[in-house]
Amino acid sequence: MQIREVMTESVVTAPPDCPVAAVAELMRERNVGSVVLVDGDGAPVGFITDRDLAVNVLADGRDGSDPAGAHASAPVVTAEPAMDVQDAAQLMVSHGVRRLPVLDGARIVGILTLDDLAVRTGDLGIAQAITSDITRAQMPGFYFHERGG
Repeated sequence: MQIREVMTESVVTAPPDCPVAAVAELMRERNVGSVVLVDGDGAPVGFITDRDLAVNVLADGRDGSDPAGAHASAPVVTAEPAMDVQDAAQLMVSHGVRRLPVLDGARIVGILTLDDLAVRTGDLGIAQAITSDITRAQMPGFYFHERGG
């Protein structure tokens, strides 16, 4: 199965200089948990999530006028529409990401999320395995030590 068959086609974007408060409002209005930051040509240059806003902006007492690009992840890990879903899952795990913007050439045509993998492929095992692997990749090793040895 290819990404194009399961991706979400509407992608919310903003310029990197967009204030984080405006990005948060955009997330609320569009009911999304992430925004792809794009340059003037529409190429992805950063990726900001609702978690980034909570942990890196609000918790640090940052100002709502801060540019979103200052709190975004970069470089952006992307995929192509013809990529196999299993390959995309491996890409997510290897980079520790839960969302992949999908590019056709330089143009954003969609986004693939863990939810897309779970719901649209009908294979909850893929999403569970990816979630577990990504969590392990992002957490310090002492959280996963062997017990009872």
